[in-house]
Amino acid sequence: MTDALFIDVEVDASVAQDRELAAKLTEVCPVDIFAQSDDGALEIVQENLDECVLCELCINAAPPGTVKVIKLYSGETLPAGAAVAGG
Repeated sequence: MTDALFIDVEVDASVAQDRELAAKLTEVCPVDIFAQSDDGALEIVQENLDECVLCELCINAAPPGTVKVIKLYSGETLPAGAAVAGG
């Protein structure tokens, strides 16, 4: 269960395990939604999810389709037109 009420973020496992991409996502996010674990893997900082400003910097920093920002209040997924996982 997530603490977020408004926003959720999904990151493909291939991106989450890539140290370089994990560092890039951690760097570009203005509200610190991403962090890196001791082994360099990407971590999502659950308590920061609702701070998301929908800037799409994380989406643009990763390979297409590997990062999705989900507006829980409307069901819309960024980037526009992306399908919600499992849906």
